[in-house]
Amino acid sequence: MIGNQALLLLMLYFLWPSTALPFIPGNIGNLFGMPESDGKVLQRSKRGWMWNQFFLLEEYAGNDHQYVGKLHSNADKGDGTVKYILTGDGAGTLFLIDEKSGDIHATKRLDREEKAMYTLHAKVLDRNTNAELEPDTEFNIKIHDINDNAPRFEREVYYASVPEMSEVGTSVVTVTATDADDQTYGNSAKLVYSILQGQPYFSVDSENGTIKTALPGMDREVKEHYQVVIQAKDMAGQMGGLSGTTTVSITLSDVNDSPPRFANHSFRVTTVESTEIGGAIGRIKADDPDVGHNAEMEYSIVGGHDTFNIITDQATQEGVIIIKKALDYESKKDYDFRVEVKNTYLDARFIHGVQFKDYATVKVTVEDVDEPPVFTRNPYIIEVHEDTAAGSFVGVVLARDPDADNKPVKYSIDRHTDLERLFNVDSVNGTITTLKALDREMSKWHNISVVATEINNPRQTTRVPVFIKVLDVNDNAPEFAMSYDTFVCENVKAGQLIQTISAVDTDEPLVGHKFVFSISGTNPNFTIVDKEDNTANILTRRGGFSRREMSMYFLPVVISDNDYPIQSSTSTLIVRVCACDSRGNMQSCNPEVLPFSDGLTTGALVAILLCVIILLMIVVLFAALRRQRKKEPLIISKEDVRDNVVSYNDEGGGEEDTQAFDIGTLRNPEVMDANKLRRDIIPEMLFSFRRTSPIKDNTDVRDFINGRLQENDSDPTAPPYDSLATYAYEGSGSLAESLSSLESAATEGDQDYDYLSNWGPQFKKLAEMYIGRSPDRET
Repeated sequence: MIGNQALLLLMLYFLWPSTALPFIPGNIGNLFGMPESDGKVLQRSKRGWMWNQFFLLEEYAGNDHQYVGKLHSNADKGDGTVKYILTGDGAGTLFLIDEKSGDIHATKRLDREEKAMYTLHAKVLDRNTNAELEPDTEFNIKIHDINDNAPRFEREVYYASVPEMSEVGTSVVTVTATDADDQTYGNSAKLVYSILQGQPYFSVDSENGTIKTALPGMDREVKEHYQVVIQAKDMAGQMGGLSGTTTVSITLSDVNDSPPRFANHSFRVTTVESTEIGGAIGRIKADDPDVGHNAEMEYSIVGGHDTFNIITDQATQEGVIIIKKALDYESKKDYDFRVEVKNTYLDARFIHGVQFKDYATVKVTVEDVDEPPVFTRNPYIIEVHEDTAAGSFVGVVLARDPDADNKPVKYSIDRHTDLERLFNVDSVNGTITTLKALDREMSKWHNISVVATEINNPRQTTRVPVFIKVLDVNDNAPEFAMSYDTFVCENVKAGQLIQTISAVDTDEPLVGHKFVFSISGTNPNFTIVDKEDNTANILTRRGGFSRREMSMYFLPVVISDNDYPIQSSTSTLIVRVCACDSRGNMQSCNPEVLPFSDGLTTGALVAILLCVIILLMIVVLFAALRRQRKKEPLIISKEDVRDNVVSYNDEGGGEEDTQAFDIGTLRNPEVMDANKLRRDIIPEMLFSFRRTSPIKDNTDVRDFINGRLQENDSDPTAPPYDSLATYAYEGSGSLAESLSSLESAATEGDQDYDYLSNWGPQFKKLAEMYIGRSPDRET
C-alpha cells in the first residue's frame, strides 16, 4: 500500500506543475501518509477542501478492491461523526468510498483504452444531521497508460503487384498497423516496421511500412509470386515491446521484355488442290513467355505472296495460312515462302539490343484430286432471233476435265431452269438448239443451266449459267395505244378536230418506232392527218351530223410501221354523235326516242299474260305437292323380318280410374299382396299353362322366360298401361343362338309361334304378328 502511494506521489511530482506544489492541502498529505507540518494540516486557500485530480496506472487498477486514494476533511476529528459521499462516473460500481475513513477503492481493473478519465463529486456530511460540512467538490481520476496492447494490421493478408524488371527502391505497397495504447505518453504506441520474410527481394521502411523492391532484374518468367511477412513492434522496437505481423502477397506483373521465338524454323504444310479460296491449309505458332497484350503477335509473309496469305488468330496467337488464289496441281505442286513474327506492342525500355521478331520457312505441297469439269467461259451469253425455227442452232458450250487424264465429259440441261423445254444440248459436243419457236414478246431472256459431268465419275459435275437473249423480229403490227371514246357534235363544222390517236408496237426496232396513219378507202364524214410524231388527228370532213339519222360511225384506221418486213393493222375508231352546247361540250349522246307505228297487238299482249298466269299456277301446284307427307305403315310388307315396336299413346285414367289398379295399394305399398293379380289383366284360363318349347333341352331359357312372365303378370306395381318387356337372356350353349328375329329369315319357316297366344294380353300383338305370318295360316 505504501509503495502505491509513493508511486502516485512521484507521479504527481513529475506530472503536475511545480507551481502547484505549495498548494497541496494537508488532507492530500494524509492521503499519501505524509506527516503534517508543525502539527497542522496544509490548507488550500483557493481550490477548496480537496485536491481535484488523482492519477492511477491501469495495470494496478481493479486488483481485489485496489486502493486508489483517500479523502480527508479538516472537519473530521476521527470520532466517526463525519460521513464521506462519492457521486459521478462509476461511483458505487467502479469506485467505492469508505464513509468513515474516506478511502477510495477500485472494484475492477480499469482499461485506459476503454475510458481514460473519470469525473466524480465528493461531499462531507454530518452523520447525525446530514448537514454539509464541506461543499460539493469535483475531482478526476485519470488512468495512466501502460503498454498492454500489441500493434495490429488492418488486414491479415495484403495483395500487391509490381512490374518485373523494376529498379531497386520501387514502391510496392504500404502496410499500416495501429496501437491502441496512448500515443501521447511514452513509447507504448510508437511503432517500428521490419521484414521477417521476403529478403533479399524486398525491404520495408521502418517508419511508415512502405515495401520496396530490393533486388534488381526480378524476372516474372523466372519467379512470379512472392510471400513477404512484415512485423510492426511498439516501444520503438526496443526489447520487451509488443508486436504484430501481416503477410503481403506480391505478384510480378508482366512487361514485354521477351521477344517471340519459333521453336522450329521450318514448317511443312500439305493441302489438296480443290481447297477453296480463303480456306485455311495450316497453322504455325511462335512462343512468347510474356502474357496478355505483351504476348500478342503478328504474322506476315516476307515480301508477300500471290497465292498464299497468313493471318493471326487472336485467340490462340497462331499464324493461319490461307489461300488467295485457286491451286492447280497440274500447274504447280510445291511452294515455299518466309514468315515473320513480331510483337504487336513493344516496350521502349527493352528494345535496345534485342530483336523482337523471328523468322521461319514454310513449304506447301499441293496434292492432286479428281476435279470436276471446267467450262471455258462462265457465264455464257448467246443471242438468237425470235423467228428461229425449232431445231435451229443457238450456241455451243465447252467444258474439259482439268485433271491430267482429261476424261470425257457429257452435257445436259437442268430442266428446273427450262420448264417449258425450249432448248436442248448435245450431250457430246455441247451444241445448244431450240426445241420450240421463240417469241421475244413472251420472254426476252432465257436463263438456263448446262451441267457438265465426267462420264467415268458422275459425281464430278459442274454447272454454268447460259443467258440466251431473244433478238427482235418485226412480226407484230402496231395498234391503238388505248381505247378511245370519240364523239362528234351535231352542230360541228367541217375540218374540226375530234380526236388525237397514237399507236404502240410490241416489237423493238433498233432505230425506234415510226408509225404511218391512214383511212381505209374514202370516207365522206372524216379525214385523218398524220402528224409524223407517231400520232394523228381525226378531223370532220363535213358538218351537220344528226343522231336521228346515224348515232354512231365506225372509222377504219390503218396503222403501219417502218421496219422490215412492214407490218400494218386496221383498227376501228367508234365515233358517237352527241348533242353539245355552243362551246362544244358534250351534253347527251343517247339516241332520240322516235315515234313509230309498229307495236304489239292486243292478242299478243293477252297471250303473254296467259303464259305468266300458267307459270304461276304450276309453281303453286308444285309447292303444294311438296308439302304433303305420306305416312308409311308400321310394317311395310309381310316379308320384313325386322323387330317392330308398337307404340300405344293411351294414357291411364289417373286417380279416378280404380278399375286398372288398386289406389290403396299404391298409397300403402307395405300391404301389397305378392300373389294378387293385376286387375287390368283378365286371364283366359284359370290354370297355369306351360307349352313345351319346340327346341328340346333348353329348360334354362324356358324357365327364365316363364319366370319373368309370371313376375310381370302378378306385379301389382306395374304401370296401368301396356309396356314392352325386354328379354335379353340366352341360355348357356343355347341352340336357339339368339331370341332376336334379325338374321333368322332362313329358319323362320321351321318355327311354331302358336304358344305366343297363351302368354297373355301383353303378347297379343306379338302373337298376331308372328302367328298371322305363319306359312300354314297364310295357306
